[in-house]
Amino acid sequence: MTTTPQTLTFISPDETADFAARIGSSLDAGDVLLLSGAIGSGKTHFARSLIQSLMPEPEDVPSPTFTLVQTYDTPAGEIWHCDLYRLNALEEVDELGLVDAFDTAICLVEWPEKLGALAPAAALKLAFETDPDTEETRHVSLSWTDPKWVEKLESAG
Repeated sequence: MTTTPQTLTFISPDETADFAARIGSSLDAGDVLLLSGAIGSGKTHFARSLIQSLMPEPEDVPSPTFTLVQTYDTPAGEIWHCDLYRLNALEEVDELGLVDAFDTAICLVEWPEKLGALAPAAALKLAFETDPDTEETRHVSLSWTDPKWVEKLESAG
């Protein structure tokens, strides 16, 4: 099943964070979100908001730009937040343990193009774009092939 991409527009960081929290509430172990877009397009803000919404007590969620992976234990399960920008070879993805985490954790992956053929087919793809006319507005295109995302996105409103 291939879907027609759906595009959402968020006029503020708060709207982006609200959507992240709503979608976060529907996620389970094995759900993978692939977050693409230019630097500064809102990928990390979205991921941070989603992670914090699932924590019993919100805490600091740093960007994993230098650590590559940050993990969080939440009541919803383990969350892996990955930033693959600095990866140079596909073998490094295996070294991180990310392929196994795709089956056992909720995974948020920034710069998913670095995954190549390792990108899970069942992932939800979110492409972030900054609006050229307004600094805080973001357009997010969502696409998927796994039918489970229809229900999860409907519950996120």
